Amino acid sequence: MEPQHLRDLYDRQLRREARPDGPGCRVERDGPVVRQTGPAHAWNGVLWSGLDAPGADAAIAAQIAHYRAAGLSFEWKLYGHDGPADLADRLLAAGFTAEDPETLMATEAAALPQDVPLPEGVELHAVTDEAGVRQVVEVHERAFGTDSSHIGRQLLDRLAADPDTVTAVVAVASGEPVSAARLELCPGTDFAGLWGGGTVEAWRGRGLYRALVAHRARIAAARGHRYVQVDAADTSRPILQRLGFLTLSTTTPYTYTV
Repeated sequence: MEPQHLRDLYDRQLRREARPDGPGCRVERDGPVVRQTGPAHAWNGVLWSGLDAPGADAAIAAQIAHYRAAGLSFEWKLYGHDGPADLADRLLAAGFTAEDPETLMATEAAALPQDVPLPEGVELHAVTDEAGVRQVVEVHERAFGTDSSHIGRQLLDRLAADPDTVTAVVAVASGEPVSAARLELCPGTDFAGLWGGGTVEAWRGRGLYRALVAHRARIAAARGHRYVQVDAADTSRPILQRLGFLTLSTTTPYTYTV
């Protein structure tokens, strides 16, 4: 695997040729910009842009106008290799707010460890219904300290409308959900995305994150996806590097509130 090849493949399949990631969402190409627009609880934002310096400000203004007209706050998902070189500064000048950067990483699903032991007394439960989704949301809110209700709504939408494109898992200890994660399968592409891996504080450092990565990678490979990718926070990047993930780029959410 060459990082440049993987990055180019990722850009083409998941950004330039992106498909809607939930019911009620549509992906549109507006000149040099690819964006998704959907319900307020869905992910709304710019997936890809091929901008140059002369046209960048006009393209940014056009996206702000589009989402304002729809009454939607949105995200411009900026990658470290996107141009022009000062695009981040232009987004800030236009009223966007930068969130924490993450590292785009990927590896072959079949190359990951297949059997990572769980801590004693912990079981993995597949999420198939509203009760399971509530456990996912509970874990996320305890692990990250943020309101994760929108994740629950998005997951319920996907499970109801297109269950073959998403799967989620909860690690349970003595009836208590202690870790959770999602796998988003992208039909017609080589990639599946690892999202939302979170563990409540008391259970960190026991291998649950690695176990959930391995569990989801097995599913991705079985469903025909060669690669798994992740937007890795600083806390998870070293674990993923040890598992063999390659760094492809950085990604920073720039949010605009209407």
